[in-house]
Amino acid sequence: MEAAGNDKKHVYSVWGAPPNDVRDRLKKLMDGLRSEFGGPEFQPHVTVVGAITLTEQDALSKFNSACEGLKAYLATVDRVAAGTFFYQCVYLLLDPTSEVVEASSHCSGHFGYKSSTPYMPHLSLLYGDLTDEEKKKAQEKALQLDDSINSLSFEISSLELWKTDTEDNSLKSWEKISEFNLSPN
Repeated sequence: MEAAGNDKKHVYSVWGAPPNDVRDRLKKLMDGLRSEFGGPEFQPHVTVVGAITLTEQDALSKFNSACEGLKAYLATVDRVAAGTFFYQCVYLLLDPTSEVVEASSHCSGHFGYKSSTPYMPHLSLLYGDLTDEEKKKAQEKALQLDDSINSLSFEISSLELWKTDTEDNSLKSWEKISEFNLSPN
């Protein structure tokens, strides 16, 4: 028997959102990559807390308490990189500055999230299962589309709580549940 709607658990993630001008720039770059390499559409974001299963009420209260103790912080791109799995296909690797790493550990603490690997701050540009050769092409294409993306710095001034069913590679079921504007630094 299924529990009442409020008790149903879903997978949630916390995302750091770039400001609108940077978001538009990244979306253009992501659209350009998708037109050549395919893959689902998603919002530009830096994952702050990875996938964790909670009820919506629990996720919202943890999200709000995590955000209240956090100030806006700066993220700086190190380079365009490629990973080994679907959700880390081609991405901007971010400098793991103390601010960036602490934001994640602060929020993860509130969520009781324990990662099996050290936090690797990144902003995904493309999701997909590409060959190594295609990934290399996609990395090159990213730099053709936006040749100064490697020197991008931007403020993460709001966090978003997303429902992210990681089994759904189409991302059609993903939805933003809440947004919190961080206090200025």
